[in-house]
Amino acid sequence: MTDLSTPPSRSLRSLRGRVDGALAAMVVVVLALVILDPAQLGDTIRFAAAALIRTAPVILFAVLAIGYMKASGAETLLSKAFTGREGRMILMAALLGGLSPFCSCQVIPFVAAMLALGVPLSAVMAFWLASPIMDPGMFIVTAGTLGLPFAIGKTLGAVALGLFGGTVTMLMRRSPVFADPLRAKPQVGGCCGVKKPYEGRPVWAFWSEPDRRETFRSSIMENAVFLLKWLTLAYLLESVMLTYVPSAWVAGVLGGEGAWPILLGALVGMPAYLNGYAAVPLVDALLAQGMAPGAAMSFVIAGGVSSIPAAVAVWALVKPRVFAAYLGLAVTGAVMAGLGWQLVAG
Repeated sequence: MTDLSTPPSRSLRSLRGRVDGALAAMVVVVLALVILDPAQLGDTIRFAAAALIRTAPVILFAVLAIGYMKASGAETLLSKAFTGREGRMILMAALLGGLSPFCSCQVIPFVAAMLALGVPLSAVMAFWLASPIMDPGMFIVTAGTLGLPFAIGKTLGAVALGLFGGTVTMLMRRSPVFADPLRAKPQVGGCCGVKKPYEGRPVWAFWSEPDRRETFRSSIMENAVFLLKWLTLAYLLESVMLTYVPSAWVAGVLGGEGAWPILLGALVGMPAYLNGYAAVPLVDALLAQGMAPGAAMSFVIAGGVSSIPAAVAVWALVKPRVFAAYLGLAVTGAVMAGLGWQLVAG
């Protein structure tokens, strides 16, 4: 007899937890081509395979770099961002957030502890805004696809956004928006399935310790799978976009001069963003079809901050009004970064 004791909603949540979003999206893309345009399927698969082969050295370097940072315990450097005067905290948090190799959900327990100990929300906001936009692996992938100048510009944009958001939060800390920011019972569990971070000083020569060698191996495997599946999906979508989305339409909506394409890029990027790695090939395709450089920059910065892992990290700890401020700062900062990049690259 079938057991009907489990509530349907719980069963659906369990099923969603077992389904890999990237793999499911790939199946949807392939099935759509099989049904709607079978002749295009072979070209799309060949396009994605060629792109993966072309970027394989970049992927390898990225996963090795991330594995080294994880195994050495470089996340312990994060604690240094939250010491000293508030202005120094904001600066260090923005710098470490823009350069650290850790996703937002990995540092939820750390940030929750810092907030509970009285660390200013301004420093945490600076870290939260900068962290999801750039990391060493993403820098390598971005530079390999969109060019080194764009990767450097995105990194500077991430740090600048952190500084902007942290400063605004500091200046408005007595306002109703930022007063009493924490939830009564914050959700502090991680979502990345990673082990507890190492404590103490980083061990740069990690290979002398078996536990760190295992961390290095597991990190390489996890990140290699992560990058391969998301980049495969991104290259499939890039091929579909280049084939079916008219370049004149992209150029007409997201191209041209002025602030409107940049603002639109930020607004479109927030709901349309998959993750930082998958966004790179998509932005490359949009640029090829006429997207303005400033709109591309606002797209990746606003989208990175509002991506599901980054947004969940903030939503889990703070009240809705602080979360709304987080999104508002992200859009404003993304538009400013886009305007700056348009002046440099346009």
